[in-house]
Amino acid sequence: MAKKIEKTNAARLLDKAKIVYELIPYTVDENNLAATHVAEELGEDIATVFKTLILCGDRNGYLVCVVPGDYEVDLKLAAKVSGNKKVEMLPMKELLPMTGYIRGGCSPIGMKKRFPTYIHESCLQHDYIYISAGVRGLQIRIAPADLIAFIGAEVADISHPMG
Repeated sequence: MAKKIEKTNAARLLDKAKIVYELIPYTVDENNLAATHVAEELGEDIATVFKTLILCGDRNGYLVCVVPGDYEVDLKLAAKVSGNKKVEMLPMKELLPMTGYIRGGCSPIGMKKRFPTYIHESCLQHDYIYISAGVRGLQIRIAPADLIAFIGAEVADISHPMG
């Protein structure tokens, strides 16, 4: 018998809003929390597996960037779109107290507080994307338009391919 998937806070919020999604479990590798590993485990194109990154701006405080797994946030673009002069990644030790999530399990849905959220424009090229369900080992498969509407995200060019 298949193990019952525990609903996360993010999933319960989507249920409450009557948004269609699917919870997809994957095997966690504690030594490799990269989105590329998640995509391999899911058997999906890395372009559909999005990671959630928290940044801090010099003018407007915290912001959330949701970008494809093989991309990195472009700090200049993120600063510009968020009305900051400069932004930097949130130090890892501040992630849990700030969002309620740990590295490798940070979801753009259901953080402790609502922060301005920006999602990379490439999400609109896909029928669905994957985002963290709020714990390591579980992804949410969701239509980008539903996610954008639910979290009030702004679609923007905020990242570039890694490398």
